[in-house]
Amino acid sequence: MRVIVLGAGIIGTSTAWHLMRRGHEVTLVDRQPEAALETSYANAAQISVSYCEPWANREAPWKALKWMFDREAPLLWRPQLDATQWVWLLRFLAECNDRAFERNLAQIVALGRYSHETLKAMVAETGIEYHRSQRGIAHYYMDQKAFEEAGQAAELMARHGVQRRVVDRQELLRIEPALQACASRIVGGTYTQTDEHGDARVFTQKLAALCRQQGVNLLFSHQIEQLAVEGGAIRRVVIKHAQTGITKVLEADAVVVACGSYTAPLLRTVGVRVPIYPGKGYSATLPVLDAARTPQVSLLDDGRKMAISRLGDRLRVAGTIELGGFDLSLDTPLAQARCRMLVRRIEEVFPGAVDTRLPEQGGDPQFWCGLRPATPTNIPLIGRTRIAGLWINAGHGTLGWTHGAGSGRALAELISGERPAIAMRFAGESETEYQRFAGSLSPRAMA
Repeated sequence: MRVIVLGAGIIGTSTAWHLMRRGHEVTLVDRQPEAALETSYANAAQISVSYCEPWANREAPWKALKWMFDREAPLLWRPQLDATQWVWLLRFLAECNDRAFERNLAQIVALGRYSHETLKAMVAETGIEYHRSQRGIAHYYMDQKAFEEAGQAAELMARHGVQRRVVDRQELLRIEPALQACASRIVGGTYTQTDEHGDARVFTQKLAALCRQQGVNLLFSHQIEQLAVEGGAIRRVVIKHAQTGITKVLEADAVVVACGSYTAPLLRTVGVRVPIYPGKGYSATLPVLDAARTPQVSLLDDGRKMAISRLGDRLRVAGTIELGGFDLSLDTPLAQARCRMLVRRIEEVFPGAVDTRLPEQGGDPQFWCGLRPATPTNIPLIGRTRIAGLWINAGHGTLGWTHGAGSGRALAELISGERPAIAMRFAGESETEYQRFAGSLSPRAMA
């Protein structure tokens, strides 16, 4: 089958890889000159199967209102004159209850476990190196009430087969000695040994190179001009080279849209509406000054809701969600405040470990932002659209790296006529079909 994959982030590149491995003729298209130059470029680096709770919970609406006027808030809603934002928000509010939270969490965990096993198999097969660390993920708390609630969250995750262990301060310091610098403020933490971290950009670019070596046609620096639909089916894709302006018409038996947050506006051009809205996230990548003071275990800072990961001789800190449209600016007062908050927090927790000087102080922090494609449930859309031959693989929110390998494999299986062995409902699948399949899984597969 001739398959065109639109978007060469971790999701699209993984999809192309798995389709190619199943014998399909694959073309991978991206508007950038290389893979992983947008949302996959400088994310939090965590493969976090155990830290994957949906944004929508019963406390989320009140927190969002409280944070509306805080420039450094973990979740910042910026109202827009945009109907798609308000429709998304209403659907998000409908998920802010305990029943929906548990239902959504179960599917997110199932995909996370499937994806992690897929990633490990891909690494074993390809030998790709990407600053991978398998030391787990630890979450530290400086607030007693939040730490007590962490125990309840750990119990919830245990019901879904995830062993997130509650640890006291002393055990947390044994797990990550670099936290000693702020030990007096830490009240405890949680830890999952099976999680890991690594550089998503490096992995994706190396995987794209392997795709090319094994016959995938990579068309970078090409804008998508048109999805051509005739008789209720996708027939071709029209693309244009960003520099030369030369147009190409690509014939296809199937087309996969894996364009992150830009998936929704692209699909609207052919009358397909999906609930994906961009959540702007920030990161700072900082040079390591003192390796002994720099964490080796990937961390989550509960107070600032940010992730911290060591990548070779640099430290990546990422966090915050900003719901305000497709703005990718880094030079506005709001963007600068959010970037500088990340750097300031690192200096508070790990003083002297990395170079946290700002540009005006002679430092060189690598600030970045990307648009995380979020659904109201945080469950990505993987599967069929109502147009024959047109498929979707998008909506992964903050978990694109965690779910990337498995999402690519799952969609390749669906396109090849197989049903992935995951207890989650795929796009285009009825509730009856999903329940029938989920009921056939063993308790171990459902855990």
